[in-house]
This record gives sequence, structure tokens and C-alpha cells, in this order.
Amino acid sequence: MCRRLGWRRWLTMALADNASCAKPGEDFPFPEIIELNVGGQVYITRHPTLVSVPGSLLWEMFTQKSIRSLARDSKGRFFVDRDGFLFRYVLDYMRDQQLVLPDHFPERNRLQREAEYFKLPELVKMLAPKLSQQNSIGDDPCQSDPEELSPNVDTARSLASAGSTLANAPGGPSGGSAVPDSRRSGFITIGYRGSYTLGRDSQTDAKFRRVARIMVCGKTSLAKEVFGDTLNESRDPDRPPERYTSRYYLKFTFLEQAFDKLADAGFHMVACNSTGTCAFAHDQTDDKIWTSYTEYVFYRE
Repeated sequence: MCRRLGWRRWLTMALADNASCAKPGEDFPFPEIIELNVGGQVYITRHPTLVSVPGSLLWEMFTQKSIRSLARDSKGRFFVDRDGFLFRYVLDYMRDQQLVLPDHFPERNRLQREAEYFKLPELVKMLAPKLSQQNSIGDDPCQSDPEELSPNVDTARSLASAGSTLANAPGGPSGGSAVPDSRRSGFITIGYRGSYTLGRDSQTDAKFRRVARIMVCGKTSLAKEVFGDTLNESRDPDRPPERYTSRYYLKFTFLEQAFDKLADAGFHMVACNSTGTCAFAHDQTDDKIWTSYTEYVFYRE
């Protein structure tokens, strides 16, 4: 009798161990560790983290009884078509329902849109202007808009107002004409690498290649003001507005389009330079590949 009871106890324990190590099935479709592909950025997190906020979009996705309706990438990771760089702040919030952002965070408005998409109302409230009293970031004028003025905003506004009053006064320096709205002065440098192939008859056989990337160097706030949504910030996403960067590049590859945007913002070209190298394309032909790097410097007073 004792031997039979011991056998039953051993069988019960073995079945429990097998159940705990079993792969996800119909009753438990999701594994404990989940890999996500959010806009090309890979995240690895626990299933309880993704369902920690009931009613959120992630909660709806990862509490389903079947995973067949969820999009997957080529490696089987769950795919979400959103901003992969801002998702890290969403995931941090999902872990402990707290918001911690870097100093001088310039993507506050965009992060708020992501919070609305993922159905996180409390995070939306934290990101709303002048509603977060615990975090000084909510009151920092450099956070929500890359075109915000510098910390001496009151002084700058006072000087601009005084200058406008003097200009519009009788006998003023402009003879009573209105002074345009003050805009920040500064430099923006546009650089690109280009290449093309010249055959033996170089005047008629020029095989041009498209510009791979147009790079932008200068102050972060100026670059965002000029290029807006066409600016790719993925290589330097947390750069404060008053800092300089040389890691931005444009989402288009037409130099004239960049020049038009700079001209519309009041910039004019003050300098340019270019360097080039030449190499033979093939040993059996006379075709030559020319590669060059060119920079254009623009300035706004």
C-alpha cells in the first residue's frame, strides 16, 4: 500500500513538472519571454509586462486565445508598425507605470501620440503640458517643441518687443515699417557622398548614381525647424535642442529639395567645398568611378 502511494505521488509530481515546462499551447498561447519587432527595433520582454495595463493595446494583443491574428516578421517575432525608438519609453512605463525621460527630451509630443495609440491614458496625462508636477521635464520649455526658444526666453521676447517698438515708432530705424518675427540665427551644413561612372567617351556616356544620403550638421533645434518630419533622427534621437549634432540625415535624396527648405526658412548659402577620388571600375575596361564628398554651408541672420 505504501509503495502504491509513493508511486502515485511521484507520477503527480512528474506531470506537474512536465506541465510547467510545456510549450505554449491553446490554453497558454504566449511564452513567458516575448520578442517584439517595433518599427525595425527588437525588444525582448516578459509577457506579464505587456499585459500589465488592462485595456491597453498591448493587453488586447497578448491576452488573445490565439496568436494567429498577430503580425509576425521573417524571424517569427511579433511585429508592431510604430516608432521603434520611442517604444522603449512605452515599454519602460509598462514595467512599473512610471515615466522617466532624459533631460531636455525633444520628442515629447511624438511620445504622447504613441501613448494614445497604445491606449495608455495615464501616460498621456503624464506627457500632457503642465500637468506633471512631479517631473520637472513637464515644465521645461525645451521639451515639447524643437522650435522652442532658449532658456532666456523672457529676455529674448523683451528685446524683440523693444526692437519692434523702436522700428515702428516715428523716426525709427526702419521708417515705420514692420519688423519681421525674430528667428534664431545660425549655421546648417548639408553634406552628401556621390558617385558616378564615366566611360571612354566621357562626354556622352555618364552613368550617374543617385545620392545615397544627405547628411545634416548643426544645432538640433534649427535642423528640426527647417526640415521637420523629413529629418531622420534615428542615429541621435535624444539630442537636446540647444546641442549640436552631425548624425542627422534627410529622408529624401534630392539636394534641390533640401535647398528649397533652407531658402523658405530664410537661410542662404555662404560656402561650399568638395573632394573627389577616381578609380577604375574594371581591369578590362577604361570605365572610371568617381566618388566625391560635398558640403554646403548655409547661414541665417
